[in-house]
Order: sequence, then C-alpha cells, then structure tokens
Amino acid sequence: MIAENERDAQHKVVQYNHLVANLMLFHNVVTLTKVIRALVAEGYPVSLPALAALSPYQIGHVNRFGHYRLNLDRVPGPVEYELPVLTQ
Repeated sequence: MIAENERDAQHKVVQYNHLVANLMLFHNVVTLTKVIRALVAEGYPVSLPALAALSPYQIGHVNRFGHYRLNLDRVPGPVEYELPVLTQ
C-alpha cells in the first residue's frame, strides 16, 4: 500500500517492493542450487530437462509484500555459482 501522496515517496515504495521481490528470487535460486548440489552429491541423476522445469519464481503460498522477520546478526554463507556436470 502506498500511503504517501508524493511522487518521490511513491517511487521509493515501488522500488523497495521490486528489491524485495528480487531478493526473494535470489534466495530461491541459492536454495535450489544447494538442493541440486546435494542431490548430485548423493548420486541422484539430475537431468537438464528437469532443471529447465524448475523456477525460482514462487507464486503459491508466498506473500511477496508481507511481514518478514530479519536476523541481522546472521551472516550468509558464500554463494557457489557453478553447478556440477549434469546428465543429459
């Protein structure tokens, strides 16, 4: 909800909402990557068509603009951008 009647304030709210949405997508990508790595490490075959069907954009059971508790003392681990070699 945009509570301000000033263009600059409204623009900030829209940009913050975009930031939250992008952060959620990034979090989902990092989480999916960790799960895929764990599956490959356990010996499960992960095919490219299966990966192509995944999406980091969750629409069910997600309140994009809801209330979130932040633990500002928590330091995230490093992000590993490369996936291991997958089966075709």
